[in-house]
Amino acid sequence: MAQFSNKSNLQLDTCHPLLQELFREVVKEYDCAIIEGHRARRRQNQLFQQGKSKVQWPDGKHNIMPSMAVDVGPWIKDKGIPWDEPNQFYTFSGFVLGKASQLGIQVRWGGDWDGDKDVSDQQFNDLAHWELLSSEKKEV
Repeated sequence: MAQFSNKSNLQLDTCHPLLQELFREVVKEYDCAIIEGHRARRRQNQLFQQGKSKVQWPDGKHNIMPSMAVDVGPWIKDKGIPWDEPNQFYTFSGFVLGKASQLGIQVRWGGDWDGDKDVSDQQFNDLAHWELLSSEKKEV
């Protein structure tokens, strides 16, 4: 069974409890790494200026404490996070969406912003991004 590194745990600890629950369940079956939870002003604005975020501080879901968003990447043995292999993220997203549904946790993924299950209609792909749509669980 995979488990998070100390760095991943520190980042995940800055996130909403439902995101923590979801990804602590995900990692039991699908190895992954938490890249970033809460973001401070400087970091958020830096990512905005680099074109890696569409919003400036304080308008991002990462800017709330606890964070309503988390960046997570699949972890592939001997590769780490496969940034140049988007299909790895698409596969990972299916697993995460399934696990979220099982747990009653409503999330949005940065590879399908409108949630229509068509990943080809995105204007901006953020394949590591996950955010809560509700701070309460849905009955399953």
